Amino acid sequence: MDDQPIKHDAFAVLKVRDFRLFVLFRFFITLGLQMQSLIIGWQVYELTRDPLSLGLIGLVEAIPFISVALYAGHIADRFNRKKVILGFALLFLTGTCGLLLFSIPSLGILATMGVIPIYFIIAISGISRAFMYPAIIALLAQVVPRHMYANSSTWNSTFWHIAAITGPALGGLIYGFFGAQAAYSTVFFVILLGVILLSNVKKYPVPVVREEETLRHRLSSGIKFVFKNQILLGAMSLDMFGVLFGGTVAMLPVFADQVLHVGPQGLGFLRSAPMVGAVLMSLLIAYKPPLKHAGNYLLISISGFALSILFFAISKNFYLSLALLALSGMFDNISVILRATILQLFTPDEMRGRVASVNSIFIGSSNEIGSFESGLAAKFMGLIPSVIFGGIMALLVVGVTAKVAPKLRNLNIKTMQ
Repeated sequence: MDDQPIKHDAFAVLKVRDFRLFVLFRFFITLGLQMQSLIIGWQVYELTRDPLSLGLIGLVEAIPFISVALYAGHIADRFNRKKVILGFALLFLTGTCGLLLFSIPSLGILATMGVIPIYFIIAISGISRAFMYPAIIALLAQVVPRHMYANSSTWNSTFWHIAAITGPALGGLIYGFFGAQAAYSTVFFVILLGVILLSNVKKYPVPVVREEETLRHRLSSGIKFVFKNQILLGAMSLDMFGVLFGGTVAMLPVFADQVLHVGPQGLGFLRSAPMVGAVLMSLLIAYKPPLKHAGNYLLISISGFALSILFFAISKNFYLSLALLALSGMFDNISVILRATILQLFTPDEMRGRVASVNSIFIGSSNEIGSFESGLAAKFMGLIPSVIFGGIMALLVVGVTAKVAPKLRNLNIKTMQ
């Protein structure tokens, strides 16, 4: 009887009370962030009709995000992580109130100043996200035991992607039918609900701090730790360069308008399609996690993501485009879950915030700076050629990573549990 294998419980982590509260918080705050991202994108495009202006959204958010990221990691390892998240979530809500104010036509703010006020709020949002991210990642590792890390990564990703499906679709529909004021008001109340849920998670201890460490040493230690670990560095690099070149989200308003002709309502579904694929993949992974050959699965998933984006670039059919974006989300979510599990397993608790902040720089570079790269490339190369170029570059990144990071390529997470 003792030799029989332990049955895998796909729902084990959902039985942990604080994890349930945590993922519901993550669901609602992600729902609000995704809604606001789509609303801003369409609003900026309506005001400018310029793909480069859409790309600038990413750059304006990335610069403050990256500028404070290392210090944000230090804060997440030095202070109560729950309080850090709540404080900067409230700062984000303040920015949402600003966007709502700017969108009142009678005030004439956008008519007078253009998109500059919106970019200012985006910068504030970048700072808020920079501080929330490492604290969220570090807190997640505290609310579940180590043997549930892979299971928690799967369900955390599932809830995140469900919110990311609902957010753009809901944001596009509300914006399309009721306008920007109603859309931003909905964002405010959704994020506020997430804040209330997180406030009910119990208090966890702050990691022990070595008082002899200087601030400079603490800020740099996360970078040194990552760059000395081939597996962590390889996984983060795959995310940064793969999505940097392979991302299309920033250009979806242009595809919706000029290629597929579906308006803001259709844009919401285009933004949601990758998340639909991601949720379907999450449900599969919950029952059959790809842990035994994790390194190979990670490389294959990024390759599949890049190929899906390549075919999306040449599609002229709305439904085919939706299917290809859903496929890209399925491949992307494999890498998301594996990278989250790797980050948890290879990082000691007292460094989780700082290592997560380094990871956030990689993610910030891939998503926000990737948006700028997409806008710049579309401006000078044309919309479709720029996306094709990005997909090819993402495939090259996978090939290079597979060659220079053999420890990542041969990674077997199952033996570490």
